[in-house]
Amino acid sequence: MAESSRDDIKAKLNLETSRINWHELQTYYARGQVVRVAPELDLLEVAAELTADNKAQFEQWMQKGQVGDVSPDVARTWYDRNAELWAVVVAPWVLVQDRSGHVLH
Repeated sequence: MAESSRDDIKAKLNLETSRINWHELQTYYARGQVVRVAPELDLLEVAAELTADNKAQFEQWMQKGQVGDVSPDVARTWYDRNAELWAVVVAPWVLVQDRSGHVLH
């Protein structure tokens, strides 16, 4: 993907990024549409790679545990504190990132 095209995609995604409480994401979680993004990654970069269908990069992140499903334990912890997460939608997926400093795996 050309750098200017990637920058355009990231700029568009940035406008669609917002904070949201976990309770508001329950329907998407129940459908298996929530993707956890580790706090050390750039949420917009991950969303841009998803938009570009970069499977190789996603496989690397998944192998490192940096991107993946939200485990039931993490979901329960987020639910109990109604965690505020950063989120961006790349339909049908909702990418979420916990930047609170709580360490969860």
